[in-house]
Amino acid sequence: MIRGMVKFAGSSLISSFTPFDSVLLKKHRRFSVNSFFKNSNNPRSLSTCTQNIILHTKAEMVASQYLPPWFSVAPMMDWTDNHYRTLARLISKHAWLYTEMLAAETIIYQQGNLHPIVLQIGGSNLDNLAKATELANAYNYDEINLNCGCPSPKVAGHGCFGVSLMLDPKFVGEAMSVIAANTNVPVSVKCRIGVDDHDSYNQLCDFIYKVSSLSPTRHFIIHSRKALLNGISPAENRTIPPLKYEYYYALLRDFPDLTFTLNGGINTVDEVNAALRKGAHHVMVGRAAYQNPWYTLGHVDTAIYGAPSSGLTRRQVVEKYQVYGDAILGTYGNNRPHVRDVMKPLLHFFHSEPGNGLFKRKADAAFQTCKTVKSFLEETIVAIPDSVLDSPIEEAPRGREDLFADVHDLLPPPYKAREQEVLYAY
Repeated sequence: MIRGMVKFAGSSLISSFTPFDSVLLKKHRRFSVNSFFKNSNNPRSLSTCTQNIILHTKAEMVASQYLPPWFSVAPMMDWTDNHYRTLARLISKHAWLYTEMLAAETIIYQQGNLHPIVLQIGGSNLDNLAKATELANAYNYDEINLNCGCPSPKVAGHGCFGVSLMLDPKFVGEAMSVIAANTNVPVSVKCRIGVDDHDSYNQLCDFIYKVSSLSPTRHFIIHSRKALLNGISPAENRTIPPLKYEYYYALLRDFPDLTFTLNGGINTVDEVNAALRKGAHHVMVGRAAYQNPWYTLGHVDTAIYGAPSSGLTRRQVVEKYQVYGDAILGTYGNNRPHVRDVMKPLLHFFHSEPGNGLFKRKADAAFQTCKTVKSFLEETIVAIPDSVLDSPIEEAPRGREDLFADVHDLLPPPYKAREQEVLYAY
């Protein structure tokens, strides 16, 4: 796919509209897109053509405002909260940001203008998913994503939601239809390549085929490891199951009308570009974007999108973040968020730099006494040399050159859809 073209629902749409497109878009904006669904007693009874028209309309609305999600930051529980997303948006204007997964029962307000941003929800109750999606409409998320990939025992271990949903693609298709029926933005699924011994390429394809056939879902984020639900921790689930990037690239071959984002084991902008050069539609980075935000996110706009850098130094980012931090303290009720909550993402801002260790030790002490972000920074930032605070961002860290070298030689045999199973699911 050529940069500058956005792939949605099996076609390439130029991101800048023609005059006719603009007229059509204005027409669509006079009514709720989900009225198409709500006029039907069963969302799945709509024809594939009608579902694709609705999907095109939703996708065009988003595509007209933002650059494509060639680079996104993965949803990470307890990490990608509003404070982290605010810091990330100060560093990169164009990276797509995801909320941490929110249970359908606990949708909360999205603070600030951090677009483009995706809400990830988790759940297995259709009524709650519908209500959560409808509530989220007021907060102007740019996409709604259903978590079918979290291996945490708190989420998947009881068969509730997360990666255990991959074992029930019929339900996921129904859930995605419900979500799509209650929102005006595109919907997507984030999943693993398998669960326990359900880990063959054909089983992954069965999941993708059934969900996309039973719902208007056209975007899947693929974590290229399977999940093991018994015996290992969530952290081990990110390292022990082997990465199989060949499964991801085979999906591009076998489902040309769908859009896929590659996730898992990718840590630098250099590696993101390597994946894109091999044909990946989009790429999602996880912990590297949290643990080293300056060098990971700081090169996204220029190296991925070919856009100008923000030009901010770390000192300027900290100054802007301090204004946000002091404004947000205590606004959630019960004196929350605290200084510690707001400053948590900034603890990784000086990763591997001179003074980083002293900064963190001073931070531990400052958390005990400081009541404002300003006072916290006055106590701690002195540990960081001016040369670090005031210098422009340096060259991006190099990635592993061989990460995708032989991926196209390892592709599994092509998938043949089992039409009868999908028809029976109806």
